[in-house]
Amino acid sequence: MSNQTPETTEVNSTSTEDKAQSPAFKTLMRNRNFRSLWLAQVVSDFGDGLTNIALLFLINSLTGSAAAIATMFVVLTIPQVTIGLVAGVYVDRLDRKKIMIFSDLTRGLLVLALIFAGSRDLLWLMFVIAFLQASVGTFFTPARAALLPNIVPADTLLSANSLSQVSRIIFGLLGTAAAGLLIGAFGLYWPAFLVDALTFFASMLLVSRIVAQTRAKGVNTEATARAIFAQLVDGIKLVVRTRTLLGTLVAAGVAMLGVGAVNVLLVPLIVNDLHVSPAWFGAVEFAQTSSMVLSGGLVAILARRLKPTGMLSTSMVVLGVVIASLSLVTDVWHILVILFAAGWAVTPMQASIATIMQTYVDDNLRGRTAASLNTMISTASLVSMGAAGVLASAIGVRTVFVAGGALVIVAGIASALVFRGIVQTRQNKPQAAIAGESLSGGTV
Repeated sequence: MSNQTPETTEVNSTSTEDKAQSPAFKTLMRNRNFRSLWLAQVVSDFGDGLTNIALLFLINSLTGSAAAIATMFVVLTIPQVTIGLVAGVYVDRLDRKKIMIFSDLTRGLLVLALIFAGSRDLLWLMFVIAFLQASVGTFFTPARAALLPNIVPADTLLSANSLSQVSRIIFGLLGTAAAGLLIGAFGLYWPAFLVDALTFFASMLLVSRIVAQTRAKGVNTEATARAIFAQLVDGIKLVVRTRTLLGTLVAAGVAMLGVGAVNVLLVPLIVNDLHVSPAWFGAVEFAQTSSMVLSGGLVAILARRLKPTGMLSTSMVVLGVVIASLSLVTDVWHILVILFAAGWAVTPMQASIATIMQTYVDDNLRGRTAASLNTMISTASLVSMGAAGVLASAIGVRTVFVAGGALVIVAGIASALVFRGIVQTRQNKPQAAIAGESLSGGTV
């Protein structure tokens, strides 16, 4: 099947003048394939918001244990760290659309099973179901990332990733708010799981409407452990040998070591250090979230002026300075201002990382590189959150913020040095040439 579908033909046949006058959002929404994929994400993100908060409330209601809630966080993270890389291999071996459909169907059925696990005696089953659901999700995420470049024009890829990031924030929050209202008003948990299951089934139907090249070509499908391991190694070798990919992956991992500290230590800073009521957390969350949503428009503007590599380095340096400035706060409104500023750097950083990992990789390796990125970020986040508490006790919360901000700044500067001299056009480069980049800038 041709990579160019009727939908992409419709977009690509638009004149250059019309493209220049049309916002990227309108261009993307004229693409039926992207529209289906985006809507699938939107309804799924809403459902995820429902289930994530409902699970935490339910566990707290059944156990009253912070340790049980922390265990659920670990259970949801372990699959990406342990099987994420292998999932990427299968994403490159199999039809990505079918992987996404199977993933949605399976996760929908698993979430329905949570309805029958809502008792203290069946708490173990809740953890098992959550683990299985997260495990299946490790296949869906890289499959979606690998499919996206095949259904949108290259010059709208950065905007597509930005729109996906913003939508994930908005609809995830809407789902969280809906779950809070549902549980607070009626004390019921099962409707949240039911609605989430329905969103998975709706996502499955939307993904099934995509007509595009959904399977990588030229990939060995031999179903032996040796062949699978060899393909896993091939993906890792590509990342190591490609300067841009390695720089992006390492920078993302180092940056997450700093960002993860914020997620853990913001509560002690506000409650224990500033002695402010926990009621302020709603405002704090809104400050960052609102700027992350607004910055989606900024990405569309920057995309016409900056390469994704330049956007990544710049946003990391800005974010690092913002994180370090948390060490200076003396009132809660300072935190509101600082986190509002942080949001303007987070969305460009996330969108540029996703775009780089899609643009600099041949189609038959995109699943493995996407999985590598997700695994790196999840691992760094776990390490950071685990170390943050220990370091805060040893050197103080504010000092950890300085160290975390410094890590992100270093990641940004180091990535800029790695990216320096790399020639990148606004269209996808010939992949044979890209795969040949080495750390020294030569060929391998």
